Amino acid sequence: MTTEEKQPLGFDVTNRLVLSIAVPMTLGYLTTPLLGLTDTAVAGRLGDPAALAGLAIGAIIFDLLFGSLSFFRTSTTGLVAQAFGRRDEREEYAVLLRALIGALGLGVIMLCLAPLIWRFAPPLMSDETDVVETTRTYFAIRVLSSPATFANFAILGYVLGRGEGLLGLKLQILLNGTNVFLTLLFGLWLDWGIAGIALGTGAAEVVAMVAGLLVIVHRMRNRQRPRRGELFDRAKLGALFRLNSDILIRSLVLNFSFALMARMGASQGAVTLAANAVLMNIFLVCSFFLDGLAGAAEQLVGRAVGAGYRPGFARALLLTGIWSLAMGTLLAALFLVIGSPLIHMLTTSSEVRDIADHYLPLAALTGVTGALAFQIDGVFIGATWSREMRNMMLLSLLGYIVCLAALVPAFGNYGLWISLNLFLAFRGGLLAILLPGKIKSTFGSPRR
Repeated sequence: MTTEEKQPLGFDVTNRLVLSIAVPMTLGYLTTPLLGLTDTAVAGRLGDPAALAGLAIGAIIFDLLFGSLSFFRTSTTGLVAQAFGRRDEREEYAVLLRALIGALGLGVIMLCLAPLIWRFAPPLMSDETDVVETTRTYFAIRVLSSPATFANFAILGYVLGRGEGLLGLKLQILLNGTNVFLTLLFGLWLDWGIAGIALGTGAAEVVAMVAGLLVIVHRMRNRQRPRRGELFDRAKLGALFRLNSDILIRSLVLNFSFALMARMGASQGAVTLAANAVLMNIFLVCSFFLDGLAGAAEQLVGRAVGAGYRPGFARALLLTGIWSLAMGTLLAALFLVIGSPLIHMLTTSSEVRDIADHYLPLAALTGVTGALAFQIDGVFIGATWSREMRNMMLLSLLGYIVCLAALVPAFGNYGLWISLNLFLAFRGGLLAILLPGKIKSTFGSPRR
């Protein structure tokens, strides 16, 4: 009798399975920059510098808001993956519905807070009246789609939790493609300016939400749906709240870490700050690829935990780790080769180019030091070990601050980039240290 016959919920984790989840997710993430690129291009064609500046500030505000609240996607992925591993279809739908209810509630809260954000946030980021008013126009329209944005987080989390990377890619292409078309239509062809750009982006979120819900509602026909008591089970709602809270804290710490790097870079002068901003694009590209593999780890590990299938967990851990390290190393080598031409494409300033070229190797190294951080993050999210992930992120931040305090005064911008690489290494290393104990507590001691 084979292992999988003894374990009816067992499944075979292969390289093909890992890539079938990771590749579509990576492609989906790579389509995301098209939103900012299209919006910027349309604003640039308006011939008004205030429009471009106002859009940039508005985009930063929404990146901070939505980026910090994207825990709906990750928490839903982990919980759905575990239900999928148990083959509990009703609980899969229950997790999704809880997440959608939470998304609606969070959207309402966002709309209630919008007047305060509208009034105070833009003046904090610019003292030019035209720029502030443009930012307010963009914000006032786009914020109306907040409930749809959060619902899309939940829908994507459900899809990825089931390992349906291709469907997730299709929804991302629909979202981003619709955004490109409507932004061009409203902002440029109908000449609605910055209001048209905001309307196009917000409408695309609504279109993607409706499409995702239609797919899910069609699936739920003639299938067992969760009862009201199951949906509002106090223990499961509490677990979801704790998971979301832990991931939120982790996301806020991560954003703070990058903001701290920007602040430390600014203290070394405008040219160094600009060079670091250019180099951070290299880390951003690396994160898109590594995030895809982290998503595969989330789904496969969550599925294994739900099934109580230790061999599947071990195999998922091994294969996603190998692929992450290989991808990170490949990206680092690639950017060492094409990094300088890329820098010259992103800036025309000779001073910025020279400094960015100087620190390019340390920026490229983030692909390697970030590989374990992203992958193990995905493992802990899939297994819903969120408390440990939160605690290790806080400990990593402490180590990062110590490194900044020790290395930046002594080595300047070298110290800054070394500290960032160490921060990434801390994140992955500290979580890896906890892995054996967490595996034993979840699956028990391995049978001899």
